[in-house]
Amino acid sequence: MPKSRVEAFSDGVLAIIITIMVLELKAPHESSLAALRPLLPSLCAYILSFIHLGIYWNNHHHMFHATRRVHGNVLWANLHLLFWLSLFPFVTDWMGESRLACVPTAAYGSVLLMAAVAYWILQQTIIHDQGPGSLLARAIGSDTKGKISPILYAVAITLAFFWPLLSAVLFGTVALIWLVPDRRIERTLAASGPED
Repeated sequence: MPKSRVEAFSDGVLAIIITIMVLELKAPHESSLAALRPLLPSLCAYILSFIHLGIYWNNHHHMFHATRRVHGNVLWANLHLLFWLSLFPFVTDWMGESRLACVPTAAYGSVLLMAAVAYWILQQTIIHDQGPGSLLARAIGSDTKGKISPILYAVAITLAFFWPLLSAVLFGTVALIWLVPDRRIERTLAASGPED
């Protein structure tokens, strides 16, 4: 079946997730800059989550650009990813409101980890569906960033119970790793020519 519906649905879900997250930010009742100080943890958590969601949206777009068709297994794997991404507003708000308390920070890391695992499952499902010689399989290659990210998330979850701020730094580090645009798929598409 065509991939356009899964792309449109995913785009819509991600737009709603981002909208829910921004609605969780409450404006201060005072008009001074000092009134923003208590909101800084929530604002920083929002920015971090927005960046992560932007990275997922960007990579999801590229992944489906290299995908010819979808079947039911791909649809379910995509829904699995969207489920974990839909938890971002909850854990973002909890971590921000708690000012990096141990359990909310660990929960945030757990959602990041599960989203990374779900993305990998989706990627592998598409590759399995389209074959090891598919455009996506060639583009992914060794996927070093994809292997490092879950390890850093797991370390950050553990650290959250001892040094939550260090966990947040690791979450940001993973975002920075992925913030540099990943051109593997674009390069593979360009090299493959019009036949792929």
